[in-house]
Amino acid sequence: MEFKHTSVLLEEVLEGLCIRPDGIYIDGTLGGGGHSFEIASRLTQGGHLIGIDQDDDALAAAGERLAPFGDRVTFVHDNYENMENAVQAFFEDGITRGRINGILLDLGVSSYQLDNPERGFSYRADAPLDMRMDRTAAISARDIVNDYSAQELTRILRDYGEERMAAKIAANIVRAREEAPLETTGQLVQIVERSIPMKMREKGGNPCKRTFQAIRIACNRELEVLEDSLDSMIDMLAPGGRLCIITFHSLEDRIVKNAFRRNENPCICPPEFPVCVCGRVSKGRVVTRKPILPGKEELAENRRSASAKLRIFEKK
Repeated sequence: MEFKHTSVLLEEVLEGLCIRPDGIYIDGTLGGGGHSFEIASRLTQGGHLIGIDQDDDALAAAGERLAPFGDRVTFVHDNYENMENAVQAFFEDGITRGRINGILLDLGVSSYQLDNPERGFSYRADAPLDMRMDRTAAISARDIVNDYSAQELTRILRDYGEERMAAKIAANIVRAREEAPLETTGQLVQIVERSIPMKMREKGGNPCKRTFQAIRIACNRELEVLEDSLDSMIDMLAPGGRLCIITFHSLEDRIVKNAFRRNENPCICPPEFPVCVCGRVSKGRVVTRKPILPGKEELAENRRSASAKLRIFEKK
């Protein structure tokens, strides 16, 4: 299956990164290389792009797409949570902090991953329960639905999927797996559908969307990785360098918004103190007071961009 994915908010990202022709840029979620192709095409002598992805299929597709740029592009098979270590080899002295002119994260699941049944991300086709971005990872969706307790499943569905029927779905998962392990997305779909009252199913789209999102987030540790990586990525930026992040649901967006605000205004002194005594210094400024959203034209061309939000932070 061909790796296809439409790059969301492409022009807005390129403008947000303020690309320097001789700059060093990192695409931490390379995907098929759509954003990276446009970044690399704006680089000249001395400029370099480092593309990171944990999905082998994505790296293979991006490798073909970015082949015209030759050694101006470096590919790394890893999770962006290991970004600092992953790019150390690019610098002779191994120092990464203060060296990068721009970093991009596009946190959306690619169209290829959603549309390829064997990856197990979609509730629209019956396939093995997988959902791993990195297929070498130890934990898959199958492990989660078969091994996690009802309490833990309820927490995942509630916190990551904002699913109101989380406890009932979790209970029905546990009941079903007592007879035989759950192996396919189709089995999970059936459990979700019979757990949600018909009145609730009539609103809000497919009733399985929230459950599949929640299990995918847990399987890939998506929120944990994002929260733990933002401060170090900001530290990696050179003065004037920018971090651009595209999120696709409120949980991600909240993490990014709060981290950007904290790095802009890190002071923890009580408001009644006349001067700051905590010694925490701002690392830069939030460029986007409100997130940048797709325009009407993009929404018409790519319905999957509807929930995308772009936030930008600039290093001092």
